[in-house]
Amino acid sequence: MALELEAEAAKGIDRIEIAEAQRIKEETATAEAISIADAISAYDDLHLNNLRTGSERKRQLESALRDHLNLPVASLRRSMAQTAIDAKAREGRLVYANRIRAALKAFTHWCWKRGYLAEDIGASLSKAVRETARERVLSVGEIREIWTASFEMGDLWGPFFRLLLLTAQRRGEILNLKQSEIDFDRSRIVKPGSLTKNGKAHITHLSEPALLEVRLRVECTQDEQETDLLFTTTGKTPVSGVSKAKARLDKLLGEDFEPWRIHDIRTAFATAMADAGVAEAIADRVLNHSASGSAPSAVARVYNQSELLPQRAAALDRWSDIVSGKASLVVRMA
Repeated sequence: MALELEAEAAKGIDRIEIAEAQRIKEETATAEAISIADAISAYDDLHLNNLRTGSERKRQLESALRDHLNLPVASLRRSMAQTAIDAKAREGRLVYANRIRAALKAFTHWCWKRGYLAEDIGASLSKAVRETARERVLSVGEIREIWTASFEMGDLWGPFFRLLLLTAQRRGEILNLKQSEIDFDRSRIVKPGSLTKNGKAHITHLSEPALLEVRLRVECTQDEQETDLLFTTTGKTPVSGVSKAKARLDKLLGEDFEPWRIHDIRTAFATAMADAGVAEAIADRVLNHSASGSAPSAVARVYNQSELLPQRAAALDRWSDIVSGKASLVVRMA
């Protein structure tokens, strides 16, 4: 064997180089045989399937690369991915364009690690916009203006916006609210972890005004056969058109009302509760996320499993009084 290697070396033959070339040839052949659509499907089976938001990420990839799905994955270029990002940016959806970039970066890195791509083409994709922490905080006065205007939004969107205001929950969690998730006897919403953003089961207290809004929606959906959804027009899927409804609400608020987002309601709740003397841990549990200003210790994370449900209920009752104008913010909670 040594003599053979010496003879091959004398002739300029490098077995290691030949083996590497053969490996690259085989990987290239494999990549050329697999389409981008096939690669996305494999990525879904091996990775996205394990993520709570995996189906949304797959949809983003298929939409962003829809003009190239039948091409071999080896032919995927940085310019194709960047074009998809820039297209969303030109629509004015800058933050969403950044989400598309994140999806493409993760996918192309996965493909590169498996030899489908010769290089990690997503590593240098440009952001559509540099995101900064949002500083807009709705004042109590503005919250009450939104509350008042919502009564001119009809029997569907009015209750939707009022429940957002009264519960401070995420838009999707209210939009997809089901009757089966409501415990009327205990006045609460019980969301399983599979339906929340952070994957944790969550209980939301319903104040008297919030419970009234839920009951009104139940009455409105009685005509829909066998529907469990509260906000629906078809009985089968949640209502669509939140952006258009928000635009209608903005017109009711008037041109002098400073631009705002639905998510700002949650910030307003956290800020108002802090001003009212509510402990940060309680407000965080209402919002179903971990404290950022006072991260718990490792011991607390393991042993402090208290849900603080009575305190959370008291906070949301106080908040509902503030929103509806029945109470002043300056009254601090005990």
